[in-house]
Amino acid sequence: MPRDRWPQHHSPPPRSPAKSPRPSRSASRRRRTKTPHKIPSDAGFIARLLCRVATRIGAAAGGRALGRSASSPMAAARGSRSGVSRAALALVAAVLVGCLAGGVSAAEIRRQKNVQVALRAKWAGTPLLLEANELLSKERKDYFWDFVGHWKELDKGSECLTAKCCVQKIVEDVRSLLSEALASFFEFSLTLRSASPRLVLYRQLAEESLSSLPVKDDALEQIPGNGPVEETCCWVDTGSTLLFNSADLHKWLEGSGKGDSTGQPELFDFDHVYPRSNITAPVAIFYGAVGTKCFKELHVHLAEASKQGKVRYALRPVLPSGCQASSSFCGSIGAADAVTLSGYGVELALKNMEYKAMDDTAIKKGVALEDPKTEDLSQEVRGFIFSKILERKPELNAEIMAFRDSLLSSTVSDTLEVWELKDLGHQTAQRILHASDPLQSMQEINQNFPSIVSSLSRMKLDDSIKDEIIANQRMVPPGKSLMALNGALINIEDLDLYLLMDMVREELSLADQFIRLKLPQNAVHKILSAAPPAESNSFRVDFRGSHVHYLNNLEEDALYKRWRSNLQELLMPVYPGQMRYIRKNLFHAVYVFDPASACGAETIDMILSMHQDNVPVRFGIIMYSSRLIDVIEENDGSKSEEDTSTLIMRLFLYIKETYSTQLAFQFLSNVHGSRSGGDDYSEEPVEAHHVEEAFVDSLLSGAKSHPQDELLKLQKENLYKQEAEENSRFVHKLGLYKLQCCLLMNGLVHESNEDATMNAMNDELPRIQEQVYYGHIQSHTDVLENFLSESSFKRYNPSITGKNREKRFVSLFASYHQEDSVLHDINYLHSHGTTDDVKPVTHLFAVDLSSKTGTKLLHQAIRYLMDGPNRARVGLLLYARRDSVSTILLMKDIIDRTISSFSNTEKALNFLHGLCKFYEGQHMVVSSAVGDSISTIMDKVYSLAAETALPVDDYRAWLTSFSADTVLKGIDKLSDFLFGQLGLEFGSNAVITNGRIFVVGEGDSFLTDDLGLLESMEYELRTKYIHEIIEEVEWTGVNPDYLTSKFYSDITMLVSSSMSVRERPSERAHFEILNAEHSAIKLNIMNSSIHIDAVIDPLSPAGQKISPLLRILWRWIRPSMRIVLNPISSLADLPLKNYYRFVLPSMDDFSSTDYSVHGPKAFFSNMPLSKTLTMNIDVPEPWLVEPVVAIHDLDNILLENLGDVRTLQAVFELEALLLTGHCMEKDREPPRGLQFILGTKQRPHLVDTLVMANLGYWQMKVSPGVWHLQLAPGRSADLYELPSKLVAIDSSRGKLIHIEVQKKKGKEHEDLLNAADDNHFQEKTDNKGWNTNLLKWASSFISGDASLKKKAEKNTALKDARQGETINIFSVASGHLYERFLKIMVLSVLKNTQRPVKFWFIKNYLSPQFKDVIPHMAQEYGFEYELITYKWPTWLHKQKEKQRIIWAYKILFLDVIFPLSLRKVIFVDADQIVRTDMGELYDMDLKGRPLAYTPFCDNNKEMDGYRFWKQGFWKDHLRGRPYHISALYVVDLAKFRQTAAGDNLRVVYETLSKDPNSLSNLDQDLPNYAQHSVPIFSLPQEWLWCESWCGNATKARAKTIDLCNNPMTKEPKLQGAKRIVPEWVDFDSEARQFTARILGENAEIAESTSPPSDAPKPDDKDLSQDVKDEL
Repeated sequence: MPRDRWPQHHSPPPRSPAKSPRPSRSASRRRRTKTPHKIPSDAGFIARLLCRVATRIGAAAGGRALGRSASSPMAAARGSRSGVSRAALALVAAVLVGCLAGGVSAAEIRRQKNVQVALRAKWAGTPLLLEANELLSKERKDYFWDFVGHWKELDKGSECLTAKCCVQKIVEDVRSLLSEALASFFEFSLTLRSASPRLVLYRQLAEESLSSLPVKDDALEQIPGNGPVEETCCWVDTGSTLLFNSADLHKWLEGSGKGDSTGQPELFDFDHVYPRSNITAPVAIFYGAVGTKCFKELHVHLAEASKQGKVRYALRPVLPSGCQASSSFCGSIGAADAVTLSGYGVELALKNMEYKAMDDTAIKKGVALEDPKTEDLSQEVRGFIFSKILERKPELNAEIMAFRDSLLSSTVSDTLEVWELKDLGHQTAQRILHASDPLQSMQEINQNFPSIVSSLSRMKLDDSIKDEIIANQRMVPPGKSLMALNGALINIEDLDLYLLMDMVREELSLADQFIRLKLPQNAVHKILSAAPPAESNSFRVDFRGSHVHYLNNLEEDALYKRWRSNLQELLMPVYPGQMRYIRKNLFHAVYVFDPASACGAETIDMILSMHQDNVPVRFGIIMYSSRLIDVIEENDGSKSEEDTSTLIMRLFLYIKETYSTQLAFQFLSNVHGSRSGGDDYSEEPVEAHHVEEAFVDSLLSGAKSHPQDELLKLQKENLYKQEAEENSRFVHKLGLYKLQCCLLMNGLVHESNEDATMNAMNDELPRIQEQVYYGHIQSHTDVLENFLSESSFKRYNPSITGKNREKRFVSLFASYHQEDSVLHDINYLHSHGTTDDVKPVTHLFAVDLSSKTGTKLLHQAIRYLMDGPNRARVGLLLYARRDSVSTILLMKDIIDRTISSFSNTEKALNFLHGLCKFYEGQHMVVSSAVGDSISTIMDKVYSLAAETALPVDDYRAWLTSFSADTVLKGIDKLSDFLFGQLGLEFGSNAVITNGRIFVVGEGDSFLTDDLGLLESMEYELRTKYIHEIIEEVEWTGVNPDYLTSKFYSDITMLVSSSMSVRERPSERAHFEILNAEHSAIKLNIMNSSIHIDAVIDPLSPAGQKISPLLRILWRWIRPSMRIVLNPISSLADLPLKNYYRFVLPSMDDFSSTDYSVHGPKAFFSNMPLSKTLTMNIDVPEPWLVEPVVAIHDLDNILLENLGDVRTLQAVFELEALLLTGHCMEKDREPPRGLQFILGTKQRPHLVDTLVMANLGYWQMKVSPGVWHLQLAPGRSADLYELPSKLVAIDSSRGKLIHIEVQKKKGKEHEDLLNAADDNHFQEKTDNKGWNTNLLKWASSFISGDASLKKKAEKNTALKDARQGETINIFSVASGHLYERFLKIMVLSVLKNTQRPVKFWFIKNYLSPQFKDVIPHMAQEYGFEYELITYKWPTWLHKQKEKQRIIWAYKILFLDVIFPLSLRKVIFVDADQIVRTDMGELYDMDLKGRPLAYTPFCDNNKEMDGYRFWKQGFWKDHLRGRPYHISALYVVDLAKFRQTAAGDNLRVVYETLSKDPNSLSNLDQDLPNYAQHSVPIFSLPQEWLWCESWCGNATKARAKTIDLCNNPMTKEPKLQGAKRIVPEWVDFDSEARQFTARILGENAEIAESTSPPSDAPKPDDKDLSQDVKDEL
C-alpha cells in the first residue's frame, strides 16, 4: 500500500509519549515552483474572460441576474436588495450577449469533464404504491386501510401513463388525509424510498410462507416452470395451509372455529392487522399487493370475515416477481427498476501525488451511454438560472452551456499564501450572509471550495461580521459545529438524512396531534421545545424516620474529634483508594435486613468490622421480619404471631434504650455466634433460645439486674412489640424486603457486602464533590437531607424505576381520535372530594377478572383512591375470556354500572372496596353451581348497596336485565383497544399511566404504594412540565363550556402519552446566548412546528454535510432557523481540499415519458482535468457499500485521461445494513469473546460474530428481514443464558440493540476464553460442526470453489497437487495499481507454495474489475478466496483519510473481521513478491505470542538518518525491543482472541489517535507501541527484504521482497518494481494477459512469459454464478 516507512531526518520530541515516530502527514510537502502562465490566443479564452467579468459585475451590483428566480422564498425572507444600478445590469446583459454570441468552440465544450455517481440497493425493486401505504401507516394505522380502500380498484390511476403522474396521483390522494406539513413530508419520504426496506422484509416473509407450508388443493400444480401465474400473486397463510382463491378461503372460514390454534402464523409489531379484529379468532395473513387482479376479492372477503369476528386478518403487502403485469396502472411503478438510493455524500478529494501511485495501463473502455439528465440546470450558478436562459435562447444552447461551464471552472486551488488564508473563514461567512439565498450559497461554497477559494480570498471584509464571530467564539470553540431540533442537540457525527427525517417526522406528527387537540401554536411550540426533567441514573429511597438505628455519628462522637472538618479537602487529589477522613456525615450507609437471616448476621459483622477500622461512614440499620412481611401480604398483618426476628428487634430496642447503641449492635452479632458457634453463616433458622442466650451474654457484664429477669419482664409486658412490628411495616412500605439484604448509600440502593459498600462510596463521592464545589453542601448542611429532599421516593420497585429502555410506552392519541373510541366511554374514579379537580395523571387499569392477579390489582386500585391521591384519577378496563362463567361477567357488569352511575360519590368507592374484598375472597373462576354463585353475588351487592347508601332498587333492576351477550360485545370492543392498539397480551393485567404500560406479572404483588410510586415518577419526570404549560393556555376557538376538569385531564393524558414515545436526545445547548445580528442566517417562519438552531463552520466536513440537509428541510418543511456561522478565525492551511455532493431525491427521478424510475445521482460538473482526485463515499453509519460499476480507477481519477468520454461514471451498491449492539453481563464486565449467531428459523447460523471487551460491542451485517439472534453452540451457549431474540430490520437505519446475558447456575466462575476450548472449537469446525455454514460473518463468500462448481472437474489436477492444511493469507488493496500488484503477489505465493492457499481480501476498496477477475483467477490457478469487511464502530475515533482507514483495517479488527473458525492468518502487503513456500511461515512456532513481525533492516547505512527508532522517544519507549515493519506479519487468531489482544490494541489506538501528530503509519506504529501489552514474536530477518532499508548483500537470502517507497529518491513504484525484482516483469505480464482475456481487452504488454497455452478458458456464463449472501 502507498505509505512511507521512514521518517524525516528529525525525530519526534520525546516529551510526548503519544507523539508519532514518523513525519506528520503534511511534513513532506515540497516547495512549489512558480511557472509563468501561458496566455491562450483563442477566442474561447476571451469569451470566458468576458463571462467572468460579467458575473462579477452582476454580483457587485447585487441585482436580479438574467434568469434568476423571482419567487425564491429565501429572497422573500431576507428582503430584496435595493439600489440596483440599471447601468450595471445593462452592462452585464451586454457582455453576456456578447460572450454568447461570440461562442466557444465545440472542442472546448467537449473538453469539460464530469463525474457521476449512483448508489443502488442490492435488493430488487419495490412498488412505490406499497411504499406509499407503509409511509402513511406511520401516521395512523387506520390510514393504511383507507389507502387500501382507495387503490384496490384495478382502474385506479388509469389516466396516468408515466411514473411521475402516478407519484403525483398518490401524493394527491394522501393530501386529503394529512395536514399540509405532513403531506409535504410524505412526498419527500416517498421520493427518498425510505419504506423500501419494509417491503423487502415482507418479501422475505412471503418467500418463507411459500416454502414452508403445503398448498391447498394442489393449487400450484398448474403453475408452469417459466414463471408464476395469477394464483401465486396473492395467497392467504393460515399457519397450516396456503389458500389461493376465495372459494378455498370461504371453506376454511366456515371450519376455522374447529381448527387447532397452536399452528397459527406469528404476528409481529409491524404487521397491519385489520381494525377491531377479534383477538381470539384464528389468524389469517394475506400476502398480496393492492392494485393486482387477485387482491380485491380476497381482501374484501377477509375484511368482512374480520368484521364478523371470524378471523384476525393481517395484510403483508407483497408484489411477487412476475406479477407486475397483473397489477393496475400505477401498481408496479418502481418494482421493475433497481432501487436507487439517496441520502449519502460523495467526495472527490485532491490527492497528494508525491509518490506516483497510478497504474500506467491505458484504459480503452468507454462509457456506453451517458445520462442526458446528469446536470441540474435549475440550480443557480453565480446568479444565473440556466434552465430559464435556455428557454429564452434555445438556439444558443452550446454557447450558453459553455458559459455555464466557465462560471463553474474558476481556477482550482489547493494552496494559498499565508496572508490569503488569514481571514478566509470570515470572508466565507460574509459571502454566505450577503447572498440572496444563504443556504444555497453555503452549499455551493463548501461543495466546490477548491474552485471558489481564490475569489473568496479577495473579498473585502466587513468588520462587524468578523467582530461578532470572534465574540461568539468566547462561548463556543472556533470551528465547532452544533445542531439542535426543537431544542434537543443532535450528534452531528452520527447524523444522516434518514435519522434526521425520522426525527422531523416525529416532531411534525406530534405538532399535528396537539393542534387537533385544539392547542394553540404557541403552546405546541412550548411543549415541543421544553426540556423535560433529566431522568437521573441514581434512584434514591427516602428512608428517613425513627426506624433507622445509627451506630455512629461522625460529627458528634468523640472517636472522630481529631479528624478535620474542612470540606474543601474533598476537592484535593489523593492516591487511588485513599479515603478522606473528614468529620462530617457525608456517607450514610444504612443496611436493611432480617436479623434472623444468614445475610443479616453477615451484614452486622461487616458493619462492626468497618466501624472498628474507622471507615469514614455513618453506619445504620433498618430491621424487619420476613415472616411478618408474608403475613402482611396475606391479611394486612392483623393476625400476626411473634417470630424470632421480631423478638430480636424487641431485645435490640430494649438494649439500645436501656444501655447503649454499641451494646445493642454487639447483641445482634452475638445472636449469630450463639447459633453457629463459628465463622460460618449458616442458613439454619435462628431459634428463640439462641436469641435469649445472646441477650444474656451481652448484658451479663454490665446489667443493672439479672439478664434473665429482664428477659422475663420484656416477654410478660410485650415491651417494644409494636415498635418492632412497625419496623417491618415500614420496610414493607418501602418495598425493600424483596432484596432480602441491601445497602442504602445516601438513599441509593446497593448490595450489602463490603466491596459493594466501598464501590458505593466511590460512586457517591463525585456527586458530593460537585455539591461542595458549587457551595450546595457546606459545613452546616445536612447531606442526607440535601440529597433526599432534592429527588427521592418513598418506595422502591426496580421494575417501575428501571432504565428508560426497559420501560414501555404507547401513545393514546390515535385511539382517542377513533370513532366510538373506548377512551370516550371511560367514567373515571376520583378520590373523595377531588372529582372537579384537574388530574394530570391518569391510571388506566387493564384487568382480567378471571385471574387472581387481576382481582388483586383491581382491589389495590380502589384502595389507592381511598388513600386520597389528589393528582390522579383511575379508569377501569375490565375484561374476561369469552368462555368465562357468567359470575365473572356479572361482576364486570355490576362494577361498570356502579362507576357509570355513581363515580362522583364517595359511596361508590366504599361499595367497590367491599365488592372487591368479597370477590377476592370468593374468587370464582370456575363454579359448578353457577346459579348459586349468582344469587350469592346478588345478595352481597344488595347488602353492600344498603350499607353504602346506594339505591338498592337500581341494582335490582340491573341484575334483572343482566345479559352476558351484551357484556361480551363490550369486551370485544375493549379487547381491540387493549390487545390490538396497545399491544398487550391477552390475559395480562396492566396499568397504563399517561401512556406508560406497566404489566403486572402473574403472582407479582402490586400494592397501593407501588401505584403511588408510579404516579410520583410519571408526574415528576414526564407530566409536570406539560401540565404547567397546558394550565397556562389561552384557548381560542374552543367552547368555554368544554373547558372542564375532564377536558384538561384528557389533554394532559394524551399529550403526555404522545410525548412518552418520542425518541430524542436529552442533551441541550443554550444557543440564545450567541450573538446573531451580523453573523447568523435567520429564517423566521411564523407558526412553524420545527425550529432549527445551529452553529456551523461552513468550511468543514460537518458544514459540507449539514448544508444540504438544512436546504432540504427548508424546501420541504419550512422550519424556523437560526444558524450562527462559526468559521475558524485564523487558518494555517486550506480547510477543505475536496469537492462534495450530497445526493438528494426529487420528482425528476420519476420519468415523465414512461413508467420507469431513474433515481438520484451525484453529479460533479466541470472538474479540474489535471488534478488527481480520489473518490470517497460518505454513507450513513449502518450502510455497507461497494463499487459495482467503475471502469476507471476511482482511487486515482485523472480526468484528462478520459479521452472522448465526457462523464466518468461509477455505480455503488448497498451490500448490507448493519446490526450492532452492546452486550453486558449482569453486574460484571462485558463478556468478551461471547459468540452470537444470526439466521432464520430454518437456517439459524448464517452469520456469526463475537463480543468485544470494548463496551461489549458487536456487529453483524444483515439485509431487511426478520432474523433470530442467539448464542452460538459450544462454550458460549454452555456458560450463558439468552433466549433467542427476534430482530426485525425494516428501515435503512439498520438496528442497535442492547443485550444482557447472565451465566448459568454453577458456571459463574468459569472463564469463557481458555486454550482447551480453542482445541474443542477447532475439532467441531473440522468435523463439519455448527460453524460450517456457507455464510460467515462479514463476508460475501464469493469463493472460487463454491462459485465455480461446474468447473471443478477441469481443476482436479491443480487442486490435487496441493496437499495439507490450508494456508490463509490476508491482504488489502485500493486503486488499480495496487490491485495489479495484488495479482502479482497472489501469483508469486502460488508459484512457490505447495499447500492449498486461501486468500482473504478486504472488500471495502476493491474495484469492480478486480472482483470480476478474481473468481476466474481462483478457478484458473486453483485457490480459494473470500471477501471480508467490518464497519468502523461509531465509538472508536475515526480516521478521515482513506489511506489511514485502510491501514487501520490491517490491525484494529483482526479478532472480529474473520470467521470464528479461522485460527491463523498471514498478512502480505499487496506490493510484495514471495520467493518461498509460505507453509514454512504458517507453521512457525510463535512461542505463544499472538503476533509475529519482521524487524526493520539496519544494514543500509544510507538510510541511518531515517531510522527514528534508534533515537528520541521511540528509543526510550522500546527499551531495546526491535521496531518491526508491517508489510508481512502472522496472526495467531486463537491466541489473539484468547488474550483480548484486539481489545488492547483498540484501547491504545483510542488513546493515541486523538493526537493528530501520533501514529503517522497507523498499522505499523500501533503494534510496535503496544508490544509491551500485546507481545510480538520477531521473525528472522530474511522473511522481509526491501531495498530502502536492507543492503543488497542480504537480497539473495530474501524470502519476500517488499516494494517500500524510498524517501530519498521517491522512485515510482512501477519503475522500482521492474528494477528491483527480476521475476516481477514476468508475473506482471502473466497477470495482465489473464486479466485482459477475462475482460475481453487487448493487453498491450511487452514480450514476457505467457500462461500455459493449454489452460482452459473459463466459461463466463458459469463463472458469473457467484454465491451470494442471504444476509
